Amino acid sequence: MKYILLVHHNEDNFAMLPESEQREMREESVLLANQIHANGQYRDAAPLQPTSSTTCVRVREGQPVVTDGPYVETREHLGGYYLVDVRNLDEAIGIAARIPGARLGAVEIRPLVDLPGLPKI
Repeated sequence: MKYILLVHHNEDNFAMLPESEQREMREESVLLANQIHANGQYRDAAPLQPTSSTTCVRVREGQPVVTDGPYVETREHLGGYYLVDVRNLDEAIGIAARIPGARLGAVEIRPLVDLPGLPKI
């Protein structure tokens, strides 16, 4: 079963960490991705740029409305994701608990819908 693990945290808290600790967390994230890849559970992962680089598109009355900034104003934002293919929710929880960003915020686990007709990569 495929799950997306959405890493939410306060990007200001991450930015206030010493550069060495930020680097360690990134290295730990890469190590985790390589470990779950070796187990055949990895599909994709990436950190996201800061919310200051966000652009939102809404369609109103058939026209796109483009705004800068995150979708909602909140303390915690989506900071990155892991896409995994595991046997069950327990395995997804086990991986989510190892994501460094979970120490700063939370990891939301969402099962993917297998939608027929989508292209496969």
